Amino acid sequence: MITEIDLSAPVIVRRETVINAPLQRVWQLHTDVTSWPQWQPDITATQADCPLRMDTTFRWSTGGLDIESTVYEVEEPRRIVWGGPAHGITGIHLWTFDVTGSAVRVRTEESWDGDPVRADIPFMRAALDQSLAAWLNHLKKAAENAR
Repeated sequence: MITEIDLSAPVIVRRETVINAPLQRVWQLHTDVTSWPQWQPDITATQADCPLRMDTTFRWSTGGLDIESTVYEVEEPRRIVWGGPAHGITGIHLWTFDVTGSAVRVRTEESWDGDPVRADIPFMRAALDQSLAAWLNHLKKAAENAR
């Protein structure tokens, strides 16, 4: 069972944000894969059996890439790990959600490995960093604006 990112991968990015919304709202937005295109403009299509649970596979499209991810671990509503191979890249993505006062600190860590990654590590690191920053910003906006 995979419970952490690949610490030996050539690309690892960590990001976090604080979202002023209830934990359950943040968790629901984040794990309801079929709703991602409604609040996540970079995602154009999704297919999933919700709710996400161990060994669930879901499909999504972003940046012209079709991705199939498998859920490796879920500790609702605090932690989820998913990943898998896509276009020669093996990604592992860990999300944690911690209540801090009336807000939620969302942390994300992702590792990438594979030939496309090793061919241009700085570019791939920058692309992943930009992607995670945008994801967190969209999640924050959606959770804080929901009523």
